[in-house]
Amino acid sequence: MNTDSLFAGALDEVRGVLEDGAAAEVDRLCDEVLRAHRIACYGVGREGLMMRALCMRLMHLGLDAHMVGDMTTPALGQGDLLIVSAGPGSFSTVKALAGVAHSAGARVAAVTAQPTGDVPSAADAVIHLHAQTMANDTGGTSVLPMGSLYEAAMLIFFDIVSIVLRERTGQTMEEMRARHTNLE
Repeated sequence: MNTDSLFAGALDEVRGVLEDGAAAEVDRLCDEVLRAHRIACYGVGREGLMMRALCMRLMHLGLDAHMVGDMTTPALGQGDLLIVSAGPGSFSTVKALAGVAHSAGARVAAVTAQPTGDVPSAADAVIHLHAQTMANDTGGTSVLPMGSLYEAAMLIFFDIVSIVLRERTGQTMEEMRARHTNLE
């Protein structure tokens, strides 16, 4: 397969994920974020990198958003939200942290490609992205390896979430840009 075909296949696959019900999932996640007092985000591996991207955009929107594991992440409690990613449906650390958040009275929103997995089954809100992950990559049809289709779709999905949140909160790009770090 030549490189141009790989690009075309990857782009078609990401488009397919985002056109397969993702608009309703954007609204569901935005509703959860807007009702939360404080937000914490968590994911493992490459999914964790996409969760960091989401957390950064939430901060750019002026929301009280933190990454689990950072030294400055405050405790969650009643009225707060933990957003986790469990593409294949379950990761032991994600499951454990969701349990801690629930015990503290926080809601849990699980972003996943496998909505019947352990983590989404126990979540208060499930954000379903119809994409291949490592849970179904053997014999899978994606040109992208392992869970890359899910992860690539997450990045674009989360930026669309940030645009919808910006519109819902009446903010401008200039307000978001003003919150961007100047310590680079």
